[in-house]
Amino acid sequence: MQLSSTLAWLVDAAAQAPSADRWLAKLGTCLVEDGVSLAGGSLTLAVPHPLIARRTWLWRAENGEVIEALGFAAGGLPIAQTANGPSDAGTRWLESLAPGEVRKDVVGTDPEGCSLGWVSPRSFSAAETKRLCQAVRFAAPSLAALMARARMAAALEAYLGRRSAARVLAGPLRRGIGETIQAALLFADLRGFTSLSESNPPAVVISALDAWFDRIAGPVHAFGGEVLKFIGDGMLAIFPVTGISARPACDAALRAVSSARVGMAHLDAARQDQGLPALPFGVALHLGEMLWGNIGAADRLDFTAIGPAVNLVSRLQGLCRPLNQAVLVSGAFAAESGTPLIALGQHALRGIARPCHVFTLPEEEVPISSAGGPE
Repeated sequence: MQLSSTLAWLVDAAAQAPSADRWLAKLGTCLVEDGVSLAGGSLTLAVPHPLIARRTWLWRAENGEVIEALGFAAGGLPIAQTANGPSDAGTRWLESLAPGEVRKDVVGTDPEGCSLGWVSPRSFSAAETKRLCQAVRFAAPSLAALMARARMAAALEAYLGRRSAARVLAGPLRRGIGETIQAALLFADLRGFTSLSESNPPAVVISALDAWFDRIAGPVHAFGGEVLKFIGDGMLAIFPVTGISARPACDAALRAVSSARVGMAHLDAARQDQGLPALPFGVALHLGEMLWGNIGAADRLDFTAIGPAVNLVSRLQGLCRPLNQAVLVSGAFAAESGTPLIALGQHALRGIARPCHVFTLPEEEVPISSAGGPE
């Protein structure tokens, strides 16, 4: 018996679909080729993500376009919510697309599984309903594979970052697998964290850390960087150099720092209104090469960055307190940056063979409440 194009694709090739949007678009196209009158379709998957509860892809039959809508988890960003919650986004969009019948099915037995919906310009015929029912039945295995990959990718992105997660998924899980890249490096650290943690209960300390990391990591991601590691109350991030010039990466890192300092100034003002101490911090910026890849024991790996540039930026950040500066910039970074900087001379860095030319931002660029003073 010859299968329809829809069932043939679901059986033979659907499990290899590279992404959910491509899966939905291909399935919708096959159904139309098999005589089902469709105006559009939707696919909703649950994902394990700190902010996102569900991802919904919306396919329009007339032009093949697929767009994505996000349903945010409780405590996440208060956007992209529909009147009946994020899981209803696909159905509501289908109802608005065409005046005909909407069909929606839950695929699989997983209570946090996926839903597949279709809309027709008119009521579905008996033959069309049969084809849609067959499609749902045969779609389950490929959707299970798609969901497994989506959940793994979401979990890795939450813990490693998007670029690092993609490299882990693409490469073999062996030590020594990596590459040397050039990047602007950002190392940020709170001051006085030891006294904060010793004088407050754990819940208060964690709340302060979360607020700090929100305001430093958020701008890093917004300006194209990636957080590689949270280290106690510190953070290492990179802005990879992707072209001939390193200036765009350096300028993006500086914009992220400026945005973070504004955010921390507002946070400190709010904390002081509540009778809480400010959270002074220091940030160092450097430009250099690093090895980005798998490091660790034979059976326990970490995907991170190592090299002289990483050592230098962490040591440079340690000068923020003795130099009474919120931001310090290395000579290598300053040479590529288009931002006017103030030279602070050469300084020896612990464990670094040569003294480092050190710069800082002009005083008018420094929000006073986030600069902090000596401790």
